[in-house]
Parts: sequence; C-alpha cells; structure tokens
Amino acid sequence: MEVSRIRALRGPNLWSRHTAIEAIVTCTPQECDLDAQPGFDARLRARFPDIDGVNPEYKGDPRSFAHVLEFATLALQAQAGCPVSFSRTEATLETGVFQVIVEYSEEAVGRLALELAETLCRAVIDDTPFDLDGALARLRELDEDERLGPSTGSIVQAAVTRGIPFRRLTTGSLVQFGWGSKQRRIQAAEIDRTSAIAESIAQDKDLTKKLLLAAGVPVPNGRPATSLEDAWTAMQEIGGAVVVKPQDGNQGKGVTVNITSREQLERAYAAAAEISSEVLVERFLPGNDFRMLVVGDQLVAAARRDPPQVTGDGTHTVRQLVDQVNADPRRGEGHATSLTKIRFDDIALARLAAQGMDAESVPSRGQRVLLRNNANLSTGGSATDVTDDVHPDISARVVAAAKMIGLDICGVDVVCESVLKPLEDQAGGIVEVNAAPGLRMHLTPSFGKGRAVGEAVIANMYADGDNGRIPLVAVTGTNGKTTTVRLIAHLLAASGLGVGMTNTDGVYVNGRQTDSGDCSGPRSARNVLMHPEVDAAVFETARGGLLREGLAFDYCDVAVVTNIGKGDHLGLNYITTVEDLAVLKRVIVQNVTPKKGYAVLNAADPIVAGMAANCPGQVIFFGRDVQHPVMATHRAQGKRVVYVEDGDIVCAQGTQRHRLALKDIPITRDGAIGFQVDNAMASVAAAWALNLEWTSVRLGLASFANDSDNAPGRFNVMNYRGATLIADYGHNPDAMQALVQAVDAMPAKRRSVVISGAGDRRDEDIREQTEILGAAFDDVILYQDACQRGRADGEVLALLRAGLQGATRTSFVDEINGEFIAIDSALGRLKEGDLCLILVDQVEEALAHIAQRVREAS
Repeated sequence: MEVSRIRALRGPNLWSRHTAIEAIVTCTPQECDLDAQPGFDARLRARFPDIDGVNPEYKGDPRSFAHVLEFATLALQAQAGCPVSFSRTEATLETGVFQVIVEYSEEAVGRLALELAETLCRAVIDDTPFDLDGALARLRELDEDERLGPSTGSIVQAAVTRGIPFRRLTTGSLVQFGWGSKQRRIQAAEIDRTSAIAESIAQDKDLTKKLLLAAGVPVPNGRPATSLEDAWTAMQEIGGAVVVKPQDGNQGKGVTVNITSREQLERAYAAAAEISSEVLVERFLPGNDFRMLVVGDQLVAAARRDPPQVTGDGTHTVRQLVDQVNADPRRGEGHATSLTKIRFDDIALARLAAQGMDAESVPSRGQRVLLRNNANLSTGGSATDVTDDVHPDISARVVAAAKMIGLDICGVDVVCESVLKPLEDQAGGIVEVNAAPGLRMHLTPSFGKGRAVGEAVIANMYADGDNGRIPLVAVTGTNGKTTTVRLIAHLLAASGLGVGMTNTDGVYVNGRQTDSGDCSGPRSARNVLMHPEVDAAVFETARGGLLREGLAFDYCDVAVVTNIGKGDHLGLNYITTVEDLAVLKRVIVQNVTPKKGYAVLNAADPIVAGMAANCPGQVIFFGRDVQHPVMATHRAQGKRVVYVEDGDIVCAQGTQRHRLALKDIPITRDGAIGFQVDNAMASVAAAWALNLEWTSVRLGLASFANDSDNAPGRFNVMNYRGATLIADYGHNPDAMQALVQAVDAMPAKRRSVVISGAGDRRDEDIREQTEILGAAFDDVILYQDACQRGRADGEVLALLRAGLQGATRTSFVDEINGEFIAIDSALGRLKEGDLCLILVDQVEEALAHIAQRVREAS
C-alpha cells in the first residue's frame, strides 16, 4: 500500500461540507480484497478493538486496505475525542488506486491520524505490535495544542450559532469574524476595539487602583514597594494582614495573601519579584474571592473562586487526596479543560506547613486542607456560579470599574464576604481589573450553571441580525467565467460598493490589482475576504482550487454556472468525463445560502440546468430562448428567468418585467456576439439576485467596455491598419465554437487565426480546436510557447496540425516558435478589411505587445 498526494480540504469540497484530509492510496491486487487476507480482521481488531466499519457486514466493493486506512483514520480521531463523523473511499478508474477522504476538526490532527492509521495497517500486514495507547495520547496532546482554548472557543461557537463566518489567523487565539468591511477580530477574550492603553492600565495594578479610587470604587489601600525593606515598611504603614503581588502579573502568579509576619513577607516578596521587578503591597481584605465578568456595559457572569483544597477522609495522605482530585476528567494541564490540576509544588508544601502538615499527613475525616491561598483556576482552584445573586450595587460598581479602565471585556476581581449586599456594607473591595479574562469558570463552573458568555461577547461585537457577511458571488463554468466575474464586479461597483474580485488574471480590490497570475483559487479568495475595504466579493471558482482545498467560504449568496464544456481539463485529477466535471463545478451551487441565496444557471445547458436540484436556495435560469422548456416551466411557476426578446435582455418573474436594451450593452455589440449576450444575462441575473438597483445595473452595463482594461483577453476588438484584430483567451473546443460563431457575424475579406494549445489537455481536445478553426479561417498560424505544461517540444503543434488535416477552408498554415513572433507574423500578412483572431496565452504580455503594434501603426 502506498499513500500519496495528501491534501487538506479546508472548506466545502467535492465530497462534503466538512473539512477533510484527502489521500491517494495505491493497493496491490492482493490488498484490494481483504477477504483474500486470512486473519486480517482478527489481527486488526486485536490492535484496535474499537475500529468502526471493518466487519463482515460491510456492503459494497470488496474491502481494500484503502478502506481500512479510511476507517482507522476516522476512528483514531474519534477515540482521541475529536468531533468527526464523515469518511469515504472512492475507487478511481486506475485499478487499485483509491481516493480516501476523512473528516478532521484540526488539520494537523487529521494528518497525524492518517500517518498513524498507515502505521497501524502496516503493523497488521507485518503482524507486528502497534501502540494504540501511545497513538491516542499523541493525537490528544496535539489536538489540545491545536484547538482553540475554552475562552476563544466559546466565542467562536457563539458566532457559528449566529451564522457569522470565522477564520483563525494564527495557530493561537487570534480569530477573524465576518468578511471584508464587516470583519471583527478577537484574541482570546479581547476584542479589536479594546485599546492598547486600556490594556496597559489594567496591567499596572497600582495605576488601576488610583483610577478606581478616583471613580469612587472601593479598593484596598496599599502601594508599590521597591525592595524587601520597603515592602516591610509598607506593611507596617497599612497595619494588619497584607497581600503581596507582582505589579503586572496575571493568573494569580506570584500572589500571596493574608501575610501577617516578616517571615511570610520575605517568601511572598521573593515569589512576586520572580514575576515582576515591581511588587505591590496592599491591605488583605477578608472574605471570598469573586470574579465578575463585564462585557460592554453589562455584568454577564459572576463566580466565587475557591482555592485548591482537599477534604480529609481519615485514611489517605494529602498527596493521595490531591491525586484523587486530579483524577477528575474535568481537570487537565493548562487551560484546555474546565478545571486545572492542583499543583503539588513548593507553594503547596509551604501552605501545608502553615497548617502544621506535610504531604504525607493524613487529615481527619471532613478536615479542609488548603493547598494555596489564592483561588485562581489556573493553579487548581474551583468556581461556583453566583451570577443570579449579585447585588445591583456591586454590579454597578464592577461595570464602572471596567469603564474607568476602558475595557470592553473585563474580569473584575472582588473580595467580600457575600455578593448579596453592597461592598461598602461589608468592607469589601475591588482588588484587580483584568484584560482578556479567562471565561472557562463561567462556561463550565465546578458548581452551578454555565453562562452564555461567548454569546454576550458576540452580541457586543455584532448588532442583532448582523451576521458579518458581505454579498458574495461565486462564478464557475467552462467558458465566460472571467468576463462574467468582471461584469458582476463592475455592476456592484456601479452600485457604490467597494468590490473585491478574483479571476484568472489576478486579484482586484476597488479596481486596483493587488496580485497577479491565476488567482481563481481559495487562497486568493480568502485574501479578499480579509480586506477591510471590501463591501462585496466576486470570485472566479476554478476546478483546480476546488480540488486542492475546496471553497474559501462556507456559503455564497449567488452561484453562477455559465456552462459545462466537454474539452476543458478532462483527464486530470480523476475528472475524466463531463459528468465528473459537472459534479465538481456544482459544489458552489450546493453551498448557496439556504433559502435566501440564488443559483444562476444556464437553461440551455442540460447539465447546468440539472444542478437546480442540488441548490438549497432559489434558482434563476437564463437563456436566450424564453420558449426553452426549462425556461418556460420555471417561468410558469412564477420563478425568475432572464432571456432575450426584441433586442432586449428581459428579467421576468410573474407579471414583473425589467428590460435592458442590448444596444446599450457594449460587450454584446448590439447582441451580435452570442456568448457575450450569455455573459451579460448571467451577470444581470446575479445583480437581480443581490437586489441591486436597476438604474445602477443599467449604468454599469453601459459603462463596461470590452477592452483590455475591463476584460483582458476576452474578445478584445481593435483596429490595425483597417483590419480587425480580436484578442481572446479561448483554450478549449467549446470556446473555439463560440468564437467562430461570433466572428461569423463580423464582415471580413480574409480571416486568420493565431493559436497554440495548452499541453495539459487531452490529445483529442487539442486536435478538436483546430478542426473547428479549419472550417472558419483562411490562414492558421500555429505557435509553440515556452510553457508546454508537461508536453515535449513540438508535441502540441503536431496535435494542432493534425486537427487541420482535411480542413475545408484553411489554405495557409505556418508554424512559429514564440507567441509574439507569431503575432507579428500574422499582423504582417493583414490587409485592410481582413480579420485576425489572436488566441493569446500570456494574456497581459501579449495584449501589451498587440497594443504596442497598434500604436505604431496608427
């Protein structure tokens, strides 16, 4: 068994909406049928008893090693606690070659699970041991490292529930919500509008106290100390028990409470000085430790925090009791679980000594033994929800404290006997104000009910009904994609929106190119969705990116499918038929926003029209013939259709009509260029789906010129010494047919064409292009470019030449090495009244070269 071409599908894809690992698995004939492997199941289950799916009841093709790899990869993740459920193994046309697809929740964990599953399979084959416990431990550890912590995770889950898209920007806790101009960001429990100044103030505990005191909020008196002697002096000034803490610490690190002696002070000062060069000494407030969570201008949760402790049973030692408490599955290392394991360290031993005990002491039954003075969860403390008990005066004080510091999300630490009465009535006070507070004590308290704090944070960031999304249009098909993308983007811009666009020419934001090359994949789309100036996005969605990574988005408002051609990229990546290609292209249709979104489909293309059944939203059909059965049926049902009638594009639904004159749409040349009429109809339908104003749509259509600036390489028409030049990027048989039909509508004395071929097409598709052109052009100039896409020198030219055998019109054929030389040769043969179609390969460079020759001739 050989595992190769491992891909991470990071969005909705050919197989499902799940993120997934996809691998190509090659099996020997013996490995293709496990029934021919005596004892395999027994050896497999001996090493992994809980593996799912591998059993005699399996229905389908004979089980192969690829199936076992699939089941094992999924089951290992599930056993490690990952929320995964989808997997699939698909046989390819190559004997013994399979595509294995397994869902993941964290990409690194999915990849490791596949690697461990392969190791398991080889152990079964070789009858060698497999360390299942070790494998699961590795997966759990990696999953804990990779997945979002409880605080960030709760906010993300709240966003998902509201339909707000999110994207992790780092492997840490920096997350973007929403798209484009509606994006917001968080880092853990800190939002993008929190100022660095407010965070800096919260870090400075002494400054925080001064500001709170100025606001009339009760705080314990105290001051910073510059040395141990100064700390002793401060303690004497305060009088009574004190607390020593780092000036800018967090999570309870270096904090010691209820200090009453010089000896205790020395230890506490040393602990605090390890965390910060400045140490704060303040009055010890007796009572309970409460954490109040403020979001915006509301108290949304409150919890009493109790220090780590054990209760004696008269039998077990303190160390044994701590081990029993730490065995609670809710307790783990760090912050990934709802509780943290109690640390049995020097601080714990010192606290025991203060109680006259050590690690081997056996407390009496019911005796409470403290392991720390502070009650932070990060050191093993526990939390009890008291949100419903907080007195309104205390609530007002903690909100005032957050506002005084300037924090949008704030953890306020209060010490008092009870939250049932005001602080002033019980000598309580606010001892700290924390930026980016931990939320887990409120999400899953040790006792009491959890609070929806993630929802509160999202509600503070997004108003009711706002899902952080911008209008998003995805366009796919065989021909016309780029022109349609550009025209839709132009219509959106004419409506006053800032538009981000991706296509095979580059990435554009508000008309400015930000990247070049073929940018029709998910990486470019994700970059657009991150741009803060983008109010609407239009994405050309090509097959390559879909196969490599899936979609860059979860849902689109509009999915446009222009057509499905028979000769585009077939034979690559196991897409061997037009039907295969259609299944891939319809992924955008399957991921239209349910109910509210639209699929814009070409009614004249049966395969495209059939995608309507896969759309979870609504459908707009477009086609030049309103009497086409698909169009007529859809229209009779009161649904939206776009067609051509009496020189107009008509958008109709029921009795509603909107007419757009073709003479006012320059790219159609008064309706003479059929494929541009189709592109215009698709674009208008998308604009209709987005509810753009019709006045803006008309202005946008009228101002979209079919030149090399608006639509480079898309039927760009120029004049050269009285001859007509047309530059186009057509590169498949369907495009050739459409171009021939368009050229037939244009007068010319003699017609010539300049063409090369993309080497990554099937032989028959390359030949068919010149078979079509040979019946329509007098002169054919073949050229070989520098990039042959895997073909040997001369191989593409030979196929193109073969397609011209028996040509009914072509009388002159020339072969030239180099695109620009071929263009110059064709221009040199032109006479006034001739027409030359130049099928460019290097679009920008070739157009610039042609433009230079046109300028020289004028």
